[in-house]
Amino acid sequence: MINIVFFGTPQISLKSLEYLYNSKNINVLAVVTQPDKPAGRGHKLSMSPVKQFALEKGLPVFQPKSIRKEPNIQAELKKLNPDFFVTFAFGQILSQEVLDIPKYETINLHASLLPKYRGANPIQRAIINGDRQTGICTMITELGLDCGDICMKEVIDIPDDMTCVDLSEIISERSPELIERTLLGLVNKSIVPQKQSEDGVCLANKLSKEEFQIDWSKSADEIHNLVRGIYKSPSAYFMHNGKIIKVMETRVLNGSGNAGEFINFSKEGVEIACGKGSLLLVKVQPEGKGEMPAKDWANGLHI
Repeated sequence: MINIVFFGTPQISLKSLEYLYNSKNINVLAVVTQPDKPAGRGHKLSMSPVKQFALEKGLPVFQPKSIRKEPNIQAELKKLNPDFFVTFAFGQILSQEVLDIPKYETINLHASLLPKYRGANPIQRAIINGDRQTGICTMITELGLDCGDICMKEVIDIPDDMTCVDLSEIISERSPELIERTLLGLVNKSIVPQKQSEDGVCLANKLSKEEFQIDWSKSADEIHNLVRGIYKSPSAYFMHNGKIIKVMETRVLNGSGNAGEFINFSKEGVEIACGKGSLLLVKVQPEGKGEMPAKDWANGLHI
């Protein structure tokens, strides 16, 4: 039995915790997750999905504001005598003091094929950049940014209509088994971690607010990829009559016109000219309203 402490916070990491908790090979000793945060209109404190599961199963839960600066929690983790720490979208940087606690290593699940897309937003960046493939990998955590030795990788295809939500769900589904195989392989020495190549290193920098607004001078393909890449998190948008119009679904067309100009209306949607080609708005979410077909939005405004 391999004893682990699981570090994770958002929904994408929950299935991995569930899988490892139910595995006959793994014993989850405790969970470390981010502090509860205000959510919703009432700004009531909301616990992470990982914490909720841990409490349901009676697992000890630690919620450091910054685990690097909380020696009391570090001391409690040492008492557990874990074989591994397993991190997946935890949301904090670990210090060497923390990395030194487990008997073997700290294993991280990263949502890209390293060394490509080191950093905070690998899922979104892969789609925004129009990649046709991405993947997941397990790695040995080191102090640098996602630079540790690679244990295992798995490739995931990205179709033209896949959104970041779709990709996140696939990653959530495929990660648990990869983590377990990695832990078992490291213990029985069937896996020998390999150093990352320095060729192809690129960063998945945190998304900025300026990137969310659509620039119609870009190509239809680029805008379509942006819409998919930040779908519902928080969604690409443009301004119309002083209102924010979030774009939820698009299709690339070959129309032409002045960038940003409405060039066609049909039962399928609203066509807008881009710097190259045109984009069909299929679904939008106008400011203060719910998601709707783009043609209904246009009809309501008598465009």
